[in-house]
Formats: sequence, C-alpha cells, structure tokens
Amino acid sequence: MKTYSGSCLCGAVHFKIEGEFDRFFLCHCQHCQKDTGSAHAANLFSTSASIAWSSGEDSVKTYQLPSTRHSKSFCSTCGSALPYVLREGKLLVVPAGSLDCQVDIKPTAHIFVSSKADWDTQLEEITQIDKLPG
Repeated sequence: MKTYSGSCLCGAVHFKIEGEFDRFFLCHCQHCQKDTGSAHAANLFSTSASIAWSSGEDSVKTYQLPSTRHSKSFCSTCGSALPYVLREGKLLVVPAGSLDCQVDIKPTAHIFVSSKADWDTQLEEITQIDKLPG
C-alpha cells in the first residue's frame, strides 16, 4: 500500500495518506477558479485511501458552499488547500499541491471545461522561465 505525505505552506498541518488514488481531475468550474485563484483546481480522488493527521488537525477548517456540493478544506493560518472527505466518508479529495511527494497518477481529465477561463488556452505555447524574472 502506498503512503503519501503532505502539509500546508506554513507547516502547521501535516498529514499522511495511505492507499491509491482513483482519479486526478483538473476542475475548471467557477467555484474551483474562485477558491484557488487560478485557472483550475488539481485534485486527486480516492474511494479507498485513508488520511491521518500528523499535526495541526485543529487548524484545518472546511467551507461548504451553500446549496452546492462544493467544499474546500484549508489551513486556518496560511490558507493552503488541504484534503477533505465527502459522501459520508466514502470519498477522499486531496489537492495535488498539498502533497510533499510525487504521485504516479497523471491527470485523468479536465472537467467543467465549459467554465474554463477565457485566458486559459494554449498555455504550453507561452514562454517558460525557470525562476521569477528580474
């Protein structure tokens, strides 16, 4: 069984995931654009993996957008996206950027592309720079 480790930006929250990821979606819905401040969210999904909080579980807050299925867990200190459980404990959602290690699975699909930001096209064609430009 695979084990993955993760944490928030400020280091207050650490967690371990045991198990496999079923899917890896890049979600372009307007809710994910708002809560990431980016073109899309990058979330790993598992119906069999489990999470154990190593430290900082009391700093994890979850926001449920009223009248939707959209949730987001985050560190109350630094705001970093963190894993959460949906569907009465049957679906673990892990923001890919919250992991401190590599994952074997590549993105499965872009979803909600009908909501894609108008500037989110042909991004692989723009200049790529290794560091912050001077």
